[in-house]
Amino acid sequence: MTETKDEPWTILRLLNWTTDFFKKRGSESARLDAEILLAHARDCARIDLYTAFAEVPSDEQRVAFRELVRRRGEGTPVAQLVGYKEFYSLRFRVNEHVLIPRPETEELVSAAIDLAKQIPSGQRPLRIADVGTGSGVIAVTLAKQIDDCAITAVDVSAAAIKIAQWNADQHDVTLKITFAESDLLGSIDPSAQFHLILSNPPYITEAEYDQLDPSVRNFEPQGALVAGPDGCEVIRRLLAEAPNRLLPGGTILIELSPMIADACLEIAKTIPQLSGQRLIKDLSGHQRILTATCT
Repeated sequence: MTETKDEPWTILRLLNWTTDFFKKRGSESARLDAEILLAHARDCARIDLYTAFAEVPSDEQRVAFRELVRRRGEGTPVAQLVGYKEFYSLRFRVNEHVLIPRPETEELVSAAIDLAKQIPSGQRPLRIADVGTGSGVIAVTLAKQIDDCAITAVDVSAAAIKIAQWNADQHDVTLKITFAESDLLGSIDPSAQFHLILSNPPYITEAEYDQLDPSVRNFEPQGALVAGPDGCEVIRRLLAEAPNRLLPGGTILIELSPMIADACLEIAKTIPQLSGQRLIKDLSGHQRILTATCT
């Protein structure tokens, strides 16, 4: 990014150069990455870049942007560089202690919202458990979308719980959510039961982990990704807990990998207290969500 007298480093030129740079390093969202990082360096909204293509950023902004581009080129996720990720049109703080929210989890949330609408008002407040809350995107989004609800959000990681609590506070839903450090629901009051249990648990196999993109493997918490040798380990345990934790007619929804979807469905079918076991496809047509109802 060495400036010449004839060609100043305008915003448009910076974006074009950085987009090409990121593409050469395998980014599938090179232009978006460049725009997010430049907007962050300029402390402006991304859309503001489009009306400022001819402007030349200050030296301070260019130095900040150059460092962001360098780190992104080395594989650091954009969300960790800027400290946040958009999810369900909300902004969530993320860091190295939590997974970066992904679009597939938005579909899990949407499915839960649809189910919540079917629960009679006489059964309110709606009691929901978010197992493996991470940054809190599921719990916080549901708290924003569902008026009368009480959510228990748990994670085995104390560091993740702190991030989730911060996000809940930023979105003014702390009164709706109780956070707890727990391995699944093991540390939660044994008498507590829920209308809905949601989880985006670890579901990657140990072999798959070694093949992950370095931007995921080297920067996101392994414990939130890897389940074990077959990928079903955590889901198997959660399904076993579900009958005692769901109210009659309550539903569990679990995000999973299409590679283990059929195996997880068969596990769910072996639990006699559960019925209506089925898989829901995501927008790409992949089996993504396992759901079952407590009889």
